[in-house]
Amino acid sequence: MSAQTNGTIAVFGATGRQGGAVVDALLDREARVRALVRDPRSDRAQALAARGVELAAVRADDPASLAAALTAVAGFSFMTPEANSLEEVEAEIRIGTALVDAAVEAGVPHTVFNSVFGADRETGVPHHDSKHWIEERLRGSGLRATMVRASAFMENFATVMAPTLEQGRIVLRLPLPEDVALKMISIRDIGRIAAALLLGTAEAPGGAVELVGDELTGPRIAAAFGARAGLPARYEALPLSVLPSDLDRAMFRQFAEATENPSDIAVVRAIEPATLDLAGWIRATGWTAPTT
Repeated sequence: MSAQTNGTIAVFGATGRQGGAVVDALLDREARVRALVRDPRSDRAQALAARGVELAAVRADDPASLAAALTAVAGFSFMTPEANSLEEVEAEIRIGTALVDAAVEAGVPHTVFNSVFGADRETGVPHHDSKHWIEERLRGSGLRATMVRASAFMENFATVMAPTLEQGRIVLRLPLPEDVALKMISIRDIGRIAAALLLGTAEAPGGAVELVGDELTGPRIAAAFGARAGLPARYEALPLSVLPSDLDRAMFRQFAEATENPSDIAVVRAIEPATLDLAGWIRATGWTAPTT
């Protein structure tokens, strides 16, 4: 294991969910953080500044601003914008490429890229393959780089994948066959694992780690929420056609195929021993059954 890193850690995407979790974890460890932001005057950027985070104004289409913001940092964490269309996928690749090139120019000692599960290969999912291509750019850059590849977010069970309460029963519906185990991780733990790698308190074997905190089939996920609510639970598998876009359908197809690839949760917990399983996430978030 490497010696603990001192110095400023730069974070691109600090005002978003994953980047915000990285900032939280770094500040919890009393690290110095520099957030690379488009608008330092925005409410989210100012909220970071109020917590002691240094702000650096950057533009993804301005290489000089990126390289300047990365000057003399001890580490760099970045994630690319979430893509919801093929045009946004192309923009994601451009931004990722610009960030890698800026890290090279600035001579960043260690870069951690928040990627996606399975990005070690092309999958046919456009907004996952974009991260594969960025990983390839990192590998060819000469930088010391670590890939943290997130699986499905547990937080989605509080929003787009939230269970419902119907006739006294918890009901979970997903476009996933009932015999397929969904790999998942909490966003909190993505941040904690990235921070540990950036600060040198842990290392990822082979320079990459697949982030899985739990792996459960739909019926077992429903049962976990039912147990918390003290109610019976039911799972219903939906067809992919319920999803609104081709990208979403491709992603859930990949979720189903990902069950063929083994998860090594022990590696994840070696980096962050307190990594949450789904039941732990349900407890930690204080989830309660919906009222209707």
